[in-house]
Amino acid sequence: MIELVLDGVLALTLVALAWRVLHAADPFEAVVVFITLGLVMAIAWARLSAPDIALAEAAIGAGLTGVLLLDTLRALHLGRENRPAPGRVRPRRATWPALVATALLAVVLIAAVWAVPRTAPGLADEVSAELPRSGVTQPVTAVLLNFRSYDTWLELGVLLIAVIGVLSLRGSSGLTSPPPGGAGIVLSWLVRLLVPVVVLVAGYLLWLGKTAAGGAFQAGVVLGAAGVLLWLAGRRTVTREWHWRVLLVLGFAGFFAIRAGLVAGGRLFLEFPVGWASTLILVIETGAAVSIGATMTALFIGLHFPASAEISGGAEPPSSR
Repeated sequence: MIELVLDGVLALTLVALAWRVLHAADPFEAVVVFITLGLVMAIAWARLSAPDIALAEAAIGAGLTGVLLLDTLRALHLGRENRPAPGRVRPRRATWPALVATALLAVVLIAAVWAVPRTAPGLADEVSAELPRSGVTQPVTAVLLNFRSYDTWLELGVLLIAVIGVLSLRGSSGLTSPPPGGAGIVLSWLVRLLVPVVVLVAGYLLWLGKTAAGGAFQAGVVLGAAGVLLWLAGRRTVTREWHWRVLLVLGFAGFFAIRAGLVAGGRLFLEFPVGWASTLILVIETGAAVSIGATMTALFIGLHFPASAEISGGAEPPSSR
């Protein structure tokens, strides 16, 4: 009974927070509520027995995305000191076709969810049967890094393309430049205390992926948070631009190099030798975690605009810092 009440409260809270994000008059309030929504969503995923998604939601949906939105507000001078006058936001009057289309879509989605069998066969039995040969004991890690590793490799490529796109639009890399303005003494000491702990947590999550929820993506996002903290504190994360290039391509290129080596040895491109599967997966995940952390940091730096930049109308962001 208590679990049913908790699930009901979570569902109602998610709906209320989502509604508030869309109807908040103050952009700062909307961002804060959005971060809260991500944290509550992480709890909901944990209640659905999906710890991997819960970790990703808390780290990316609430943490990294929230930091990017708050930094955007600061760059646009819409922070706390320049809030618009509070007032009720009047949504545009919806037309009847839009309301009808929304209602029909809701009916279709409800019918689709209702039609899903409660005991769907899935591939759980096949994964369990092959798990001893995968090199790990966590089914999710086995699927993502062994049975269906092609998808994971392409996901690393998508992240790499995203960074290339951001830096191309920016017109300059400049990832080694510190942020404009000096960091306060509180942030400096906070970084000194937190960054070593964050790196240890990332390493723990990486190692944990072999037997429980965790792995390269969760560890990489945590490393990205450490990189963002270092940059905001005015510290250079790397000293040369080519270091960034190596870190960004390490996961994708390392994944391909290992697979190409296996092909040269007479195996299939996606086939791990049973005796080496555990070691090779750990090497691939380590490189992927480093690249994901570098990608998250590079995206934050690349999307960051100096506080003095006025961005309005057709103004263009600065090409270099």
